[in-house]
Amino acid sequence: MDWNGDINVNLLMAKSKVAPLEDLSRRKKKQSTPRLELSAALLLAHLYETVSTSMAIKAKSFFWTDSTIVKCWISSHPSRWQAFVANRVSEIQHVTKGGVWNHVPGIENPADIISRGSTPAQIANNSLWWDGPEWLKKDTQYWPASTHVPEQQFDSVTLEERPLVSAVLHILPPNEIFTLRSSLLSLIRLTAWMRRFLFNCKPRNKFQRKSGILAATEHEEALLVLVQLAQSESFPLELSDLALKNEVRSTSKLRSLNPVMIECILCVGGRLGNAPISRRRKHPMILDSRHPLTKLVVSDYHHRLLHAGPQLMISCIRERFWPLNVRNLARKVTHECVKCFRVKPRVNEQLMGDLPLERVSPAPAFQRVGIDYCGPFELQPSTRKCAPTKCYLCLFVCMVCKAVHIEVVMDLTTAAFLAALKRFVARRGRPIEIFCDNACNFVGARRQLNELQRMFHQQQLQEHLSAEAAQDGITFKFIPAKSPNFGGLWEAAVKSLKAHMKKVIGNRMLKPDEMSTVVAQIEACLNSRPLTPLSNDPNDLKH
Repeated sequence: MDWNGDINVNLLMAKSKVAPLEDLSRRKKKQSTPRLELSAALLLAHLYETVSTSMAIKAKSFFWTDSTIVKCWISSHPSRWQAFVANRVSEIQHVTKGGVWNHVPGIENPADIISRGSTPAQIANNSLWWDGPEWLKKDTQYWPASTHVPEQQFDSVTLEERPLVSAVLHILPPNEIFTLRSSLLSLIRLTAWMRRFLFNCKPRNKFQRKSGILAATEHEEALLVLVQLAQSESFPLELSDLALKNEVRSTSKLRSLNPVMIECILCVGGRLGNAPISRRRKHPMILDSRHPLTKLVVSDYHHRLLHAGPQLMISCIRERFWPLNVRNLARKVTHECVKCFRVKPRVNEQLMGDLPLERVSPAPAFQRVGIDYCGPFELQPSTRKCAPTKCYLCLFVCMVCKAVHIEVVMDLTTAAFLAALKRFVARRGRPIEIFCDNACNFVGARRQLNELQRMFHQQQLQEHLSAEAAQDGITFKFIPAKSPNFGGLWEAAVKSLKAHMKKVIGNRMLKPDEMSTVVAQIEACLNSRPLTPLSNDPNDLKH
């Protein structure tokens, strides 16, 4: 449309394709006319994609076809048709997404000119080929009406509709009584009141009418009625088999439970008939986990046990009921409980930052170490009258290879830590950097080390050996306050140490020499851990 409102129609690009011939040698039959029309529509879609991409056209697009079957195919979901039609319809719908497919009469279709064959002289003076139909230059209201063609006029062979296989399964919905209340106790009370009303309405019970509050026996009878009704809906075949031949068929899901009928209730069998326990525990009532009554039972136990977890719920439920697949149902009830979710919400896992430079830079063992304390542990006194003494374990963890060195410390003073540090230096060498948390003993040790280092530097300056003195200094680095994640390396070592201590020592008190022996053995175990994952292939080399 130009500035004056006139509509101009011009041919930009045209493309045609020769129809394939029948090949008897390869057993390829000649394509039907609707399939050829569908291939032509796919060719049009690809041509439109090329033109719209090169010219950056974003306006609404209209597509025309003179085949009502093709229009019916494109307007439906590809899954309805067979493979040949479905693949091409899916491609057409993807390429021409947002476009409108209309029907054009065959005599006004310009595509028939090239498909039927024409000479150059005929095409040169053919306005339908170059300018399209006359109504295309007018408003959309003058376009041919795109009438809807019902699919009933085409047979299934022509439409190539994919055959559908369906099976009719008659499923009875649960009784409406199970949806009247949201808790098991309310449902039992409702059933008990209904049973009392029916009992009082019978003429033969005229002089035995019940009144007052509900008795415990009425509650029990109402529960048994509900269980019996639920079992009749969930296990009709099993109930009929037990009534006829006193056993269920081999394909039944209750076969492994050896079910039996006790007072018209389907119960678990077993070999506990002579056990000195109650009958309800020897033969719990079977329930289907998909039945609404089963969910009410599990929810009732969940609230009765003060929002207990799945394991405790299952243990208590099976004292009277035996729901199938109860573990998944118990987890579902716990997961859907609002109070349980609020008390124990899901913790968001934060994306950890990059490892510090000291963790990823190659260095000799114990050149950069992290320190943490573990304890206290009680030591056996030398004499019986003395009280037990406390000791602590100071862990030195290599920041590079995670090697562990453990020292026994008798108290939390700065002097005790400095003594442990001197023993560590004497055995492992002087470290360059020490990383630790903001414990008071560590802070005090840093102050004293800084003073010693300054004094040492001043002495070496007097002797003009400052360069050599700088190599003997120790640098302390503290992690940020209230940020234990920065010290995860030595915290993990403390966890491993405590695991060995609990399993080996337990609650016993050791003598000082025994504690030193156990600590040395645990240190050897921790330092014997493999550095790389173990392979299951026996042919791999062992390093």
